[in-house]
Order: sequence, then structure tokens, then C-alpha cells
Amino acid sequence: MARLATGPLEENIVDPLDVSRPELYRDDVWQAPFAELRAKAPVYYTEHSSFGPFWSVSTYKPIVEVESLPEIYSSEAGGITIADMMPDDIKMPMFIAMDRPRHTGQRRTVAPAFTPSEMVRMTENIRMRSAEILDSLPIGEEFDWVDQVSIELTTQMLAILFDFPWEDRRKLTFWSDWAGDIEIAKDPERKEERRQHLFECAAYFGNLWQGKVGKEPTPDLISMMIHSDAMSHMDQMEFLGNLILLIVGGNDTTRNSMSAYAWGLDQFPDERARLEADPGLIPNAVQELIRWQTPLSHMRRTATQDAVLEGQKIREGDKLALWYVSANRDESVFPNAGKIIVDRENARRHLAFGHGIHRCVGARLAELQIGILIEEMAKRRLRVNVTGQVERVAACFVHGYKKMPVELSRY
Repeated sequence: MARLATGPLEENIVDPLDVSRPELYRDDVWQAPFAELRAKAPVYYTEHSSFGPFWSVSTYKPIVEVESLPEIYSSEAGGITIADMMPDDIKMPMFIAMDRPRHTGQRRTVAPAFTPSEMVRMTENIRMRSAEILDSLPIGEEFDWVDQVSIELTTQMLAILFDFPWEDRRKLTFWSDWAGDIEIAKDPERKEERRQHLFECAAYFGNLWQGKVGKEPTPDLISMMIHSDAMSHMDQMEFLGNLILLIVGGNDTTRNSMSAYAWGLDQFPDERARLEADPGLIPNAVQELIRWQTPLSHMRRTATQDAVLEGQKIREGDKLALWYVSANRDESVFPNAGKIIVDRENARRHLAFGHGIHRCVGARLAELQIGILIEEMAKRRLRVNVTGQVERVAACFVHGYKKMPVELSRY
């Protein structure tokens, strides 16, 4: 299917294949429309949505094609979400929303924080903090897994990465939630509230930056920025943009995959039992959980020229939503894709971290944190049992969980 011929009277009609609708994710019913898109129209034009017209790219192969052609499909021309920038929006340049060559220099600046040697250096600390949190949890009593485990672990990690004051670390969670909520784009009052919160974030980090200027380099992200040619002269908005990128990226991916570990394995008790019986499956299970959850549903690209994708004519200026959440359920790549299979042979081929030059710079750290959490659960022979209604994020960008009542038991 290509563009649909629609007239003005049809603007209020809901397109059942408009997969940007927030209720699909709030109610966890996004799977069916994406299955239809993959089967009938892998590159599909949504004429009317609350984010304007856009192309939905829903299968694995064309998403990889788009990601492999950054000169044709730009990250910078329209940003990285299907919510368009408005004239009154805060302009926050960030390297994920830049094209080459600027993207290259800024990414290189922060990449040393996520090298294999840095992962080795951080492992002991991550393991110690994971153990402390697990040992503090009640067994046989209900608590919120999202708040006490997923958020706490990822927020502690962010605080370490930024050398951020420990007692204020929940500010990072707060700013991340405000920055990553794509639905705010539709509400002028909430947009203004977000502006205030982000300026507070900028001011706080500005003070941290000033405290490190002229000092010897330290292995945190702010010091790395200060001591780099590519980022040391950023203006305040570019500094804020890159901070928000690293906060949301470091927070949401890991947080929601940790929550998917609890929720997903509760849905597939046979696979949970296999993982409990064989801790050697943990590294592969980490990849499979990230694939199955896909913590960021989409990234957006904007065509810089006319192009053809899967037989569809893309016009210069067109917006494309790359639905990673759907590509990771593409049965031609991942058979029985709706199921968690802890020893899935090609789990590592998932697109949850993107592909190409914009592949997530912190992917290794996310994998490490999730893997250590599962290892420490296995050491204690702890199992998570979901006990009540799960509350999900109602949005098509961050694909995650707000609350998850659980009880721990031993196996």
C-alpha cells in the first residue's frame, strides 16, 4: 500500500494502522496492527495522525536499509521522534539527532565511557550495587519492581556516569521522564512545564560543569566533554541536548528491559524455568529480553531527497518512523517472535539499539547491567512473580512500564 487518497472529511477517522496512537502501548495491544502492517504494507503511509503524516517502516530489512543510508535519510533534518519540532520548542541539538560529520566527533567524545575496558572496570561496582538492592527487597511481600529495582539500579548507574550528587540522583529519573514523553508535544501547558524542568536540569548540570573546568580529567561523561575538541565549546542548549540524550538513553533502555525481565518471564514460565536451570543462558537471555521488549519503539528519519523504499516512492521532506518494536517481531528474522525464547539463536540480531552510525553508544553498558541483575537473582535463587495490574507508558516512543506490583519467591 502506498499513499492513501484521503479528503478533508476523513481527518477525524482513526486509521487502524496508525501505530502512533498512545493507547496501543498503554493497553499493550500494539502487536496486532504491526502484524498487519508487516504482512500487507511494510512501508505504509499514515495520512492523518496526531503527529501529522508519516511513513511507517515496520519490517526488519527496510529499517536496516534506511539506517544504512544516513545521507538520504537524515537524523538532523527533522529530529529523532515523529513529533515535529515546533517554533516555540526548546532547540536542543544532540549527537543522535546530527548527521555526519558533526555526529562523528561528538559520538567519539563519549564513546570511551563505554569501551570493553570500562565495562570491566565498572563490573564490580554494578554487581555490588545490584546485590545491595536485591538483599534489601522483601520476600513474599508485594512491592513495585519498577521503582525499587529498575529505576533505582539505572539511576544509580547514571549518577556514577555523570559523577552526579548521589542524594539528588532521582532528579535524573524525573528529568528523563519529562524529556522522553513524546505525548507532551500535543499539550501546550505540559510543554511549558517541561521547559521549566529542562532548564532546571541545564542549570544543575551547568554547575557540575563549572566545578570540573580546569581540573584534571576524570572518567565521567562531563569531564570527557570538557576535555574534548568536539564538545568543549558547546553552547548551553547543545550541552543540555546531549545530557538529555545520555540521561534518557541510559535510563529508559536499561530500566524497561529490567522490567521486561520481571514481566516477560512471568508470561513465559517454561522459559523462566529453563533460565533458572541453566545460568549459562543468561547472556543470550539478555539479548532476547531486549529484543522482546524493545525499550524505544521507534526512531524517526527525514528524507533529504526523493527515494524508493520497498517499492514505495518517498518524497524529499517525508517523515519515516522506523518501528524497531515491530522489526524485532518480524517472523522472517525471528520465528515465533512474540515469545521469549531464552536460547534463541539469533537474539543478538535485534534492532532495539538501532543500526549503523547511530547504533546506541551505551549498548554494552545496558547489556552488562541487565546481565548482572539476572546473575545476582540466580545466585539468590530468586524469582519475580507479578501480582497485580501492570501500568505501562502511554506513548509510542519510550516503550516501558510505570508500575509493576510483584512478590519475590525462592526456587
